[in-house]
Amino acid sequence: MKVPSPDFLELLRSLAKHGVDFIIVGGVSAVLHGAPITTFDLDLVHSRVPDNIDRLLLALQDLDAYYRGQGDRRLRPGKPHLASKGHQLLMTRFGPLDLLGTIGTDCGYMDLLEHTGELLVSGLHLRVLNLETLIEIKEQVGHEKDKAVLPILKRTLEEKSKK
Repeated sequence: MKVPSPDFLELLRSLAKHGVDFIIVGGVSAVLHGAPITTFDLDLVHSRVPDNIDRLLLALQDLDAYYRGQGDRRLRPGKPHLASKGHQLLMTRFGPLDLLGTIGTDCGYMDLLEHTGELLVSGLHLRVLNLETLIEIKEQVGHEKDKAVLPILKRTLEEKSKK
């Protein structure tokens, strides 16, 4: 089965078209802040309120989203999955999408909101986690890939602070 090339902008357009409330976190957040890194999936923390989950489900249907790593089976996320604090690792027609109920030490959408900013990207108003909080969360999580990117994120933050 051929994996689609990531087109994060189209993923974001589809979510925005459906009015989904989310925060961009992870590698795409870092890139939007100017960090010179590469990422292969779009990580989002979504609001888990019922109305938003309904909008998210519609967007996921349009995106033909299904769980990655299930072989030839195409398992689709449902309301209980999206309402949970867990991570939904999906494949869409525009590439990998990771929907995260919480990140770090159990931080959900509402917890993170005050640590975000809005960026205008190709006509889309996007809510993006700030670099300071992204660094804190990557330090908390401590996975090898997080440790590897931390020096780059810290250097990017230093450079942004000089401006």
